[in-house]
Amino acid sequence: MRSQLNRRLLLGTGFFLSMGGTACAKTAPARNLSVFKTPTCPCCDGWIAHMRQAGFTTTVTVVSDLQPVRSSRGLPDALASCHTGLVGGYLVEGHVPAQDVIRLLAERPTAVGLAVPAMPLGSPGMETPQGHKDPYETLLVLRSGATRVFARHNQPA
Repeated sequence: MRSQLNRRLLLGTGFFLSMGGTACAKTAPARNLSVFKTPTCPCCDGWIAHMRQAGFTTTVTVVSDLQPVRSSRGLPDALASCHTGLVGGYLVEGHVPAQDVIRLLAERPTAVGLAVPAMPLGSPGMETPQGHKDPYETLLVLRSGATRVFARHNQPA
């Protein structure tokens, strides 16, 4: 009788622990970020440092042309910037703030990913010594190629 009780306790504990591990895996999405950049862009390094400070583990691949990386994942050319990241099945184009990427990974929308087209001053990696900050938007890129505003930054009060 005692042996059956110990066995049930052991099985129950094992089940409980395995479920806890599953719950933890779902609440903390992986932060492994692959970045593709050209060899001549120093602002990309600033964005990579920003992402690392936010807890992302990054690998960097230097390429001469980013267009094949973007187009193979469905990003319209009009949304292009100076570097492309891949994280959690999503594409991250340009100087997207880490907080937006963290939100993307938590919400998991059906989308290609996020984009900050061009290189707005004051975005991560595009800081200026004078502290100038242009207003800009992070766009959610849908699979159709359409976009919608995901977040607004540096907006006037």
